[in-house]
Amino acid sequence: MSVYLKLIWAYLKIGLFGFGGGYAMLALIEREVVTPGWITEQMFTDIVAISQMTPGPIGINSATYIGYVVTGSVLGSIVTTVTVMLPSFLLVLYASHFIRRHKESAIIKGVFAGLRPVVIGLIASAALLLMNRQNFPDNTWSILIGVASFLLVYFTKIHPIFIICL
Repeated sequence: MSVYLKLIWAYLKIGLFGFGGGYAMLALIEREVVTPGWITEQMFTDIVAISQMTPGPIGINSATYIGYVVTGSVLGSIVTTVTVMLPSFLLVLYASHFIRRHKESAIIKGVFAGLRPVVIGLIASAALLLMNRQNFPDNTWSILIGVASFLLVYFTKIHPIFIICL
């Protein structure tokens, strides 16, 4: 099977099951691209950092970059980018029509209530995934900075952008 077909299959799975946005899909992206050996753990950490710095969703940015790295071509970037977006695009297109017709349904309300904790769990999983030696070589300072940032944002009226700049 060609590398393009493998990328299409991997990113179709990521696109179909990546609920909760880019950070929630990081664990799935890692499993699909690091486990087969397409990229290393260090490269994955670097890709996440680059994807965070560039405009756009992290899932799409990482797909574009990984497609290029794995295939060495712009076509690989295009294939992975379109493939990761396609399931969401089609699902949102259909879901918006369906939800608009059934928005008062108890079942629909129950589904959304059930998805909230799942998304929180996926985002927490991404946070744990990124807590590795490559990102945090000195855990003591990293923990102190993280806790201090949380406390300042949560308990004061200081704007989060100011905390980031600080």
